[in-house]
Amino acid sequence: MKKSLIATLAVFPLLLGALPSQAEQKAPSRTECIAPAKPGGGFDLTCKLLQVSMLETGAIEKPMRVTYMPGGVGAVVYNAVIAQRPDEPGTVVAFSGGSLLNLAQGKFGRYGVDDVRWVASVGTDYGMIAVRADSPWKNLKDLMTALEKNPNDVVFGAGASIGSQDWMKTALVAQQAKVDPRKMRYVAFEGGGEPITALLGNHVQAISGDLSEMIPYVGGDKIRVLAVLSDKRLPGKLADIPTAKEQGYDVEWSVMRGFYVGPKVSDADYQWWVDAFNKLQQSDEFKKQRDLRGLFEFNKTGKDLDAYVKKQVTYYRDKAKEFGLAK
Repeated sequence: MKKSLIATLAVFPLLLGALPSQAEQKAPSRTECIAPAKPGGGFDLTCKLLQVSMLETGAIEKPMRVTYMPGGVGAVVYNAVIAQRPDEPGTVVAFSGGSLLNLAQGKFGRYGVDDVRWVASVGTDYGMIAVRADSPWKNLKDLMTALEKNPNDVVFGAGASIGSQDWMKTALVAQQAKVDPRKMRYVAFEGGGEPITALLGNHVQAISGDLSEMIPYVGGDKIRVLAVLSDKRLPGKLADIPTAKEQGYDVEWSVMRGFYVGPKVSDADYQWWVDAFNKLQQSDEFKKQRDLRGLFEFNKTGKDLDAYVKKQVTYYRDKAKEFGLAK
């Protein structure tokens, strides 16, 4: 008995040595980031951030493919990944706070928050409201005063339908201005790029969206950002943009950005992504790319992110109920 036990203990370290360690887990042979919208918006920005920084830091050897699957602020790709591509080790999907809001309202169909594996966040953005640079509305109060006088005079454009986070941003500000959000004229587009095009073409008078989408226009002569929905002014070249709060409208809206993988991705492959993001978030190249895209630090991975996402979905469900958008 003793000899048998000794022999087993002697062999046990050899068996452990034969198992691949986490550090030896190889990167997927093919990587892909799916943006759940058309090119040009926040999801595209999120995937491009990952594509560039992972290659620049050597996390992957071959360029990551970015593909687009618009529909329902992530609903189409959410269903497709779960039902048709659940175990692809190299495929990550971009999501945002808007995705979680729609998920909270049941807009992703029969699937819920537990049906994918939440991997990592890469930063946070903030909501904003903007008009054309030649608009008669010079600040948020001007816009809200016009809306209060006649809601039909202001057409808002945004990258999703009624009940989305872009709608919710304007609804919360309108509510503060004593305007019934249901009386707002609102045009829904797919993704963040289309509302900007519509605004520049004067097809809508104002847009609500994410501040990162405005970075190329800040300081230019085409678009004026009236307010950022943060608790205080943001640093750098964004410091000249006033908050809604300082203009008398107590509304904040942060927009987390991150990634998930399919529900049947193996533990080893899932852990590879978690480890890769943990390293990536500390790299100077990633921080540089994040800053260039107007995102602010918000680092969560693995179980930590999973818990945060589920907490946010509960919060968004409560907010949606206030507007009669969820049961």
